[in-house]
This record gives sequence, structure tokens and C-alpha cells, in this order.
Amino acid sequence: MTELELLAPAKDLETGIAAITHGADAVYIAAHKFGAREKAGNPIEDIAELCHFAHAYHARVYVTVNTIIFDSELKEVQELINQIYNAGADAIIIQDFAILAMDIPPIAIHASTQMHNTDPNHINFLEKNGVSRIVLPRELNLGEISNIRSKTKAELEFFIHGALCVSYSGQCYMSYSLSGRSANRGACAQPCRLAYDLVDEMGNVLVENKHLLSLKDINLSSHLADLIRAGITSFKIEGRLKDITYVKNITAHYSNLLNNFIGLNQQYKRASSGKCTYTFTPDPERTFNRGFTTHFINSRKPNQASLNTPKSVGKRIGMVDRIYRNYFCINSAETIHNGDGLCFFNSQNQLVGFRVNKVDGDKVFPNQMPTDLTIETTIYRNEDFELEQTLNRKSAERKVDCNIDVSITANNIRLSIEDEDGVIALIEIPNGFDKAKNPNYLDTIENQLRKTGDTIFNVNRVNIEC
Repeated sequence: MTELELLAPAKDLETGIAAITHGADAVYIAAHKFGAREKAGNPIEDIAELCHFAHAYHARVYVTVNTIIFDSELKEVQELINQIYNAGADAIIIQDFAILAMDIPPIAIHASTQMHNTDPNHINFLEKNGVSRIVLPRELNLGEISNIRSKTKAELEFFIHGALCVSYSGQCYMSYSLSGRSANRGACAQPCRLAYDLVDEMGNVLVENKHLLSLKDINLSSHLADLIRAGITSFKIEGRLKDITYVKNITAHYSNLLNNFIGLNQQYKRASSGKCTYTFTPDPERTFNRGFTTHFINSRKPNQASLNTPKSVGKRIGMVDRIYRNYFCINSAETIHNGDGLCFFNSQNQLVGFRVNKVDGDKVFPNQMPTDLTIETTIYRNEDFELEQTLNRKSAERKVDCNIDVSITANNIRLSIEDEDGVIALIEIPNGFDKAKNPNYLDTIENQLRKTGDTIFNVNRVNIEC
């Protein structure tokens, strides 16, 4: 049976625990140095705690050691990998080939997309040198993925959601050239999100003050089955700088999609244990997004750039129907709440945002009435107050099913618990108890056995024989 893994980002311990609770089969996180997001570093102690939490569900923790390494840092990196291994991590994600020559513990090695994993010969080289998983570039299409799958035995991982870089994976030096901050050292200044003019060789300004290099976010929700058939077994969500509410929502969304696929294709199963229940309905449009694209998954697509803004646009909720002095009316099927952040593009295609002070039916009262709002303007919600409130509380629970069998004889009491993975705990004690006076004592025993408290277990069945 083929295992499918949902891999979620974790900027810190709290986010990592939330990702697993909301359905991730694995998380990726950085230690205090050498991760390709310098603002998302974590102490080894937190990684060890995350591993302890994850492993209870047979979920995995991967640690990024994916910056370019200077010669003077080789010893420090080797020592860090030893610490990561001792913390219980399941793999490291690397970019620098020097790690392959280091004397390190027997920890799994994943080749970051920054290692330019497009050619089967290159991938075979990595596999022969101890790499067990290849993180494929976002720029590949389904045919190219299938071709790689046919020529390697390594696990294949692919990005399915999140921010896109305008450059080819791992080969952007724009930030370093402009600011001295290297993306390959985890310090990208994101100059591709800035506004630029497009000027031809004659000096004519063709486009003025637009975000020409800022791409929309990738969203492959509708292509998971295609990717599975192409040979992907790990589905990666981008976002180690994203906040915890984003990770909860997006992880839950894709976890549900994978479960739906497995429900129709019994030859697959999830790579970790437990079932999740949520207090909300996951929806990628309700958290940060610049608009969505499927990128190159089928072929090159036009209009992949978010030209007018690099900021979150959010979810389209309707159009302006009428405008008054201090409120407007909106034609929308969505429920708008006090505190929501709404936005629209004005006549100059600039993103204008405002906070909702009050809602009365279809009447929306902004904290300050926008001056450039017109009838039939499309309104988006880029801050969903109700969802944020929900996600900032406990919003999911993950439980591992188990069955309990009890055998009571005159001489012994035998208790056996088996979880959904076939792990069994067994205890047998002498029966030195008096005969129960309550005729419904078996019901009492079952009710007590079903109480699992704050553990990760849910009792699916209790069978008592006596």
C-alpha cells in the first residue's frame, strides 16, 4: 500500500504542533542556523519537543539545513546535524553538496528544490550518494514528473500550495545583487515583490509602477490525483514564515482532500496515524493569498503575475450595489462580520483596504468610507475576523482509534488495547476482586474504559468477555 504524506511548514514549535493536530503527516522546520529562512530559526530543544509530539502519531519532522555553506562553517554544520539527529528528527533537507561528504549520523537526507532537481541523471547521482528523497522544482509539469518517477527509486516531493518565486528554484541572485542579502543564505529581501517600470530599448515606458515580478500563489487543490498518478508521494505546503492560522487552515484543507482521494482509492493510505476533527470549514481563499495559479503543472499559463499588488487579496465576496454617505450595500452570498478587513481595486488599479465597523443586512459601514468606491466594484475579504477568531482558539483535535478487549475469568483479568496501526498493549492481573453487586457492572466497566482523558486515543470498540 502506498503512503501519501502531507508536509506542512512550521516556523516554530507551536506552529509545528498545530500543523500535526490539523492533519499534517510531517512538518519541516529550521534549527537556529543554516535554514533558508533566517527569521524562522528554532532551538534544538524545541525541535526535540516537536519530534516527541509528532512521533506519537507516527508523523515525521524534517529539519532544514538548506543554505549554501562557507568553508569556515563546515564543522559547525556537522555538529548541528548531530544535534538534530539526537533531537529525534527524521531527516534533514539540504542544498550544499558538502554535507554528502560529512561524517554525520544515519539520518535521512532530502535534496532541496534548490539543488536543481530536474534531470534524471542528476537525481540518480544524488540517490547513489545517499539522498532518499528529491524535492522537485515547482517549474515541472506532470509529464516531466512522470519521466523522473520512471527513472528513480527515490521518494518524490512536490510543492502544492503557497508563494512562488519568479526565478527558477534556487537560482535567484537578485536580492544579493541589489541588497547584499542572499536568498541562498536565508536572507532574501524579496525585491520581486516591489513595483517596477517596464522600459523598452528606446526608453519608452511600456508599463509604469506595476509589480511585474510578483507571482500569484500556487494552488494545486484540483491536481492532487494527477500528481499522485505521476509519482508524487509527499505534498508540500510552502510557508515557514506564515502565521499559525494560515498553517491550520491550509493544512486542514489539503488533509481533507487527501482523505477524500484515499476514500476512493484503497491502495493508498496516509503516512501517519489519527483522524482529525475541526471546528471550522477549511478554505484557502479565507487566509493569505495573492490570487491563485496552477503554475506549470499542465503547461505554461498566462496571467501568473499579481501585477497590481503583492499583498493578500483574499476571497471575492461580491459587488457594490449602492453607495451612500457613510455606508454601501453589497450583493453577496457571504456573511460579512464586524471587524472584517475588506479591499478593492480603485480606478488606478491600486488595492484599497478598510475595516468593517458594522453590518446591517446588506449594508456595510466602514471605519472610513473609501473615496474611490463605485457601483459594481468587486469587493474582496482579505482579513476574515470570524475565521481568525476561530483559528486562534483550539480548532482541531486529532485522535488515534483503538479497540479494547477485556477477558474476565475466575482467576485472571486480561486487558488488551490495540490501536489502528496494530500496536498492542497487554496487561494481565489475578482476579482477586469480590463479585459485583451491580447487575449492570459490565456497562460501568465499558464506560470507564472509554474515558481517555487528554490522551491522543479514541476508543472505537470495547469487548468484554466474562
